[in-house]
Amino acid sequence: MSNEANAIISQHESNGNYVMVDGLRTFYLDAGTGPVVFCIHGVPTSSFLYRKVVQQLQLRGLRAIAIDLPGLGLSDRPESFDYTFSNFGRFCSLFLDELKIDGAHLLIHDIGTPVGLSMAAQGSNRIKSITVLNSMLDVEHFVKPLLMRPFEKPVLGEAELAMLTPLTFPLMMKGAGVVNSDVITHEETAAYIHLLKREDDGKAFLKIMRSFEQTKDFTERCYRAWKNPAYPVQLVWGDKDPFLTYEEHGKPFEEARPGIPVTKVEAKHFLQEEQYEVIAAKVKELIVS
Repeated sequence: MSNEANAIISQHESNGNYVMVDGLRTFYLDAGTGPVVFCIHGVPTSSFLYRKVVQQLQLRGLRAIAIDLPGLGLSDRPESFDYTFSNFGRFCSLFLDELKIDGAHLLIHDIGTPVGLSMAAQGSNRIKSITVLNSMLDVEHFVKPLLMRPFEKPVLGEAELAMLTPLTFPLMMKGAGVVNSDVITHEETAAYIHLLKREDDGKAFLKIMRSFEQTKDFTERCYRAWKNPAYPVQLVWGDKDPFLTYEEHGKPFEEARPGIPVTKVEAKHFLQEEQYEVIAAKVKELIVS
C-alpha cells in the first residue's frame, strides 16, 4: 500500500469509532447531532463511500452514522458469519441497540437496501424514513451486472478479485463509479481496494457475493417494508449508472409506492462521491417534511 493510501485510510479510521456488536468489532463513522441518519453501504464498498455525505449531513444539523458491515471495510471478517441480507439486517438492529439509538432515518445503497429493508421488516417502529440510492427491490429476480457475476463462482471469483488492484480499480471507477473522475484521487481509489481486501484478501466479500438471499419470501418482506405507510420514502438515483439503471431497477420502487419523491442526478453507481450535497439535502427535506 502506498504511503498516501495508507494515510487516507488512517485518517478515515481516526474519524470513526469501534463498537462490539454480537462479538464482532465493528467500525462506524459518527458525526453531528440531531435526528439520526443511518447509512448502509453495499458492495464492494464500506463507510468510506459515505465520508462526504456524512460531513454534509452534519452541516445540516443531523447526526450521520455510517457502518462498516461485517466482512467489509474496517470491521471484523469472521469465517463463520452468516453473510445473508436478513442476518445483516439483524446485525444492524443490534448495532443501533449498542449505540442506544431508538429511531433512525435510513440512507441505503446497493445491497445496503435489502439489508435496510430487512431491518425495517424486523422492526419498523424504529424507522423514521428511508432514502434509497441506486439499488434493487425485486431481489428474487435480480441479475448481477456482468462485471460482478464471476464473484458468484468458485475459482472465477477468486481470479477476478485478484485482478482488482489499485492499478485496475480506477478503470472500474471511471467506467461505472463516477461521471467525473476528477472528484476522486488515485489514492482514494486505492483506499477502496485496500479496505475491500485487508487481512482476509477479500474472502468475506466473496462470501457476501455468494449469499444473496434471492428468495420469494425475502423479496416479499422487502416489498412490505418499502410500502409500509408508517414512514416516508424517496429515491435519489444516479441516472448514468450502467450497473443499476433507473428503468430496470428504480421504477419498481416507484411502482410499488406511487407518488414518492424521485430525484435523478448526473452520477453513476457511486453517486455519493459526486452528488453528496444533493443526497444530504434530500435526506434533510424528507426528515422535515
